[in-house]
Amino acid sequence: MKSQILAIATFIATISLNQTVLAANSEHIRQLLASKQCENCDLSGAGLIMADLNNANLKGANLSGANLSRANLSGADLAGADLSGASLFGVNLSGAKLTGTILMGADLRNTYLINADLTGVNLNGANLQGAYGIPLQIAKPEEFYGWGVTEAQKGNQQRALEYFNQAIALKPDYAGAYLARAVARYQLFDQQGAFQDAQAAEKLFTNQNDRDGIQTAQVFLKQLQTPQTAQLDRGKPSFMDFFGSVTSVLLQFLPF
Repeated sequence: MKSQILAIATFIATISLNQTVLAANSEHIRQLLASKQCENCDLSGAGLIMADLNNANLKGANLSGANLSRANLSGADLAGADLSGASLFGVNLSGAKLTGTILMGADLRNTYLINADLTGVNLNGANLQGAYGIPLQIAKPEEFYGWGVTEAQKGNQQRALEYFNQAIALKPDYAGAYLARAVARYQLFDQQGAFQDAQAAEKLFTNQNDRDGIQTAQVFLKQLQTPQTAQLDRGKPSFMDFFGSVTSVLLQFLPF
């Protein structure tokens, strides 16, 4: 139900600028675009796609349901602002101040969050898939792992590695993340890195008495010992090549 409500709100917010102005305070929109100063403004439902709002002052502003897709909000002050249900797809929030900001149900896919201050942010129900620079403290290791698996399955191995690195940084004994990172490295033809991660995964699975995990890691290690020329002759391997029959081993680490 929440996803349906968010989809409807986003659709309404993107119909046209004239229609969104009816929902937001038109004078506040003009003020923002002219001066980048709009503290405590009513911008709910506003259409601000690709707007250049770097270093803007939007402290305490109501941006609920607004469409800010691809906008530049780098360095902006959004402390205490309400961005619940807002579309922030691909937005540049690098260095932005988001202290106490409400981002419940917001679409943060492919958003740039590098050096953003997310202290006290409410991210319940927010979609962070594909976001860059997600601080470790705002997500669980299982979430980073899940995002990594999704990126890897889409062929974005480098992004997958970044997520698996974050999962492991939060949970150093995360055997599943080591195993998944080994597979991603294998697809990038990093044979040595893949072997080291697979060995680490096997050791952790053994310590955790996870028989399925041990078996999967051992099968993968055996595959890695196959002559590299034979592997290259078969072409670039798929992320799930070695896990078709044991997918549950990876899926058990995904958040539900």
